[in-house]
Amino acid sequence: MALVQTIARVLALTMFAAAIAMAAAAGSRAAPAAPAAPVKIVALGDSLTAGLGLPREAAFPARLEAALKAQGAAVEITDAGVSGDTASGGLERLDWSVPEGTDAVIVELGANDALRGVDPAVTRAALDHILRRLEERHIVVLLAGMRAPPNMGADYVRAFDAIFPELAKAHDVLLYPFFLDGVAANRALNQGDGLHPTADGVAAIVQRILPSAMTLVARVKAKRAS
Repeated sequence: MALVQTIARVLALTMFAAAIAMAAAAGSRAAPAAPAAPVKIVALGDSLTAGLGLPREAAFPARLEAALKAQGAAVEITDAGVSGDTASGGLERLDWSVPEGTDAVIVELGANDALRGVDPAVTRAALDHILRRLEERHIVVLLAGMRAPPNMGADYVRAFDAIFPELAKAHDVLLYPFFLDGVAANRALNQGDGLHPTADGVAAIVQRILPSAMTLVARVKAKRAS
């Protein structure tokens, strides 16, 4: 009788241990991996970023965020565009426009500088300071270039247009050479003022800049993993 009871206890303990192991295995299989934190991007710019004349959902930040998500990228893009802003204005509001926790910044400034004939040296200094401040904060940057209108004269155009590639090289940041590439001077893609893109114009900008934005996100992820 004692032998039978002993065998029964051993069998019961064995079954209990097996049940615990099966439950643990099932639990490990069922536990989903924690989703990666979204890449937080600030679009720091002027009316071209803010989407002057367009509903918020048609502006550049919202359209780019949607395009990146369609590519499977987990991102949150904050619209820090202020109509009429110059590079110097962007510098003045940099700290509160780019809050703590920001992973990346798209810098789109300079169009108003060129339209107003601001000394290219002033624009360069402001953008240089912005890039240095973001570098000190370990924020990844995509610099969107701008071009001066030809009526400003050849010397001005040459000095202004050189700002963006030279600063991108000096600070080792991503460069999208011309924010309005394919859109500038295209009547079908601009509003009546000839300066600000329509919703279709913004869509064209997003389509062209998307590969650079994907690279920006990849740089953030690589930085997190290092």
